[in-house]
Amino acid sequence: MITKPFVGVLLVLCAAVASASASASASAAAPDCVKVEQGWARLPPNPAMPMTAGYGVIHNGCSKAVAITGATSSGFADVSLHETTIVDGVSRMRAIERLPLAPGARAELKPGGLHLMLMQGKGPLKEGQALPLRLQLEGGSEASATLTVRKAAP
Repeated sequence: MITKPFVGVLLVLCAAVASASASASASAAAPDCVKVEQGWARLPPNPAMPMTAGYGVIHNGCSKAVAITGATSSGFADVSLHETTIVDGVSRMRAIERLPLAPGARAELKPGGLHLMLMQGKGPLKEGQALPLRLQLEGGSEASATLTVRKAAP
């Protein structure tokens, strides 16, 4: 015979499992509405150099605001968002921890401004090579993109 307290515990456990499962699938879902347009990475002067920068336009086509909190690439051990500014006539670069984008907003990643630092490369880069990129979004989801290795902006 099943007692009422056992049924109550069973219902709580089922609800917890369902909630955890829904949360995991929601965070794993990649939003198709966040895109990187014209994504490219600079070909270093020495293709074996383990560091370069990535550029393009990040577009939030979602109906809600999103925030980029990081990035990864299988071609690099470390990827981070940076901003170059001029302070007292000196160029300075600093890491950006969070890049909020309102619905419909765009953020341009370009030389001398916002950009991705691609560090600790896992092999030499070649012109025309496609580099996979995953933008990490606040809340745990990710958006996939590709950067094309180029000598100069498209």
